Amino acid sequence: MRKLGTIDLEILHLAMGKNGTFNENDLENSELKRLGVGKILDSLASLKDRNMISLNNDGSFSITELAKEILWSKDIPTWAKILRILQIKSCKIEQIADILRMSKTTIIEDLERLRKKQFILMSPQRQDNKIARVYEILPDGIDEIDKTEVKGFDKTDFGEFKPKIETLSIIEEIINEIQDMQIEQSKKDNIITKLSKLKNKLEI
Repeated sequence: MRKLGTIDLEILHLAMGKNGTFNENDLENSELKRLGVGKILDSLASLKDRNMISLNNDGSFSITELAKEILWSKDIPTWAKILRILQIKSCKIEQIADILRMSKTTIIEDLERLRKKQFILMSPQRQDNKIARVYEILPDGIDEIDKTEVKGFDKTDFGEFKPKIETLSIIEEIINEIQDMQIEQSKKDNIITKLSKLKNKLEI
């Protein structure tokens, strides 16, 4: 896999969200504008040099097939895409789903496979006065995704895996309901933290 940085990922994600082609206005209206013109131009030039994007005659940019193959190819299993994203940066499940253009329910099973295999770690973190589940890649996960460059994706053995998605969904619903309850934030956080620990301990 061609190595990507966090800014590279943001730009390619933007491109995918714009049906493969984006322009200066799209950049200006995105979170990338925080970086400043100079940084954005440097990142665009770097992606172009690596054949990740191409410059069109009208001044817009298009993502290349080479770049699409990293995270958006049908030939790459979802679990590998998740590891590739987490190799770039830690993410919440919503961010992973957004980048991959998939639903949360579609990637839950793969996240649990990776967690049970100790390829990734999920840790509750406080963000915007709420408890968020943030996933990060572990050393074994880095080794495994690096190995796929040589051995392919069909050699990774997750063993027997029987996900109890229904149980996971119920706990998730409870967490969402608690977020909307009119009780002290500290009590909410305490309950959500306990539920998050329960999810980690369940054989899901």
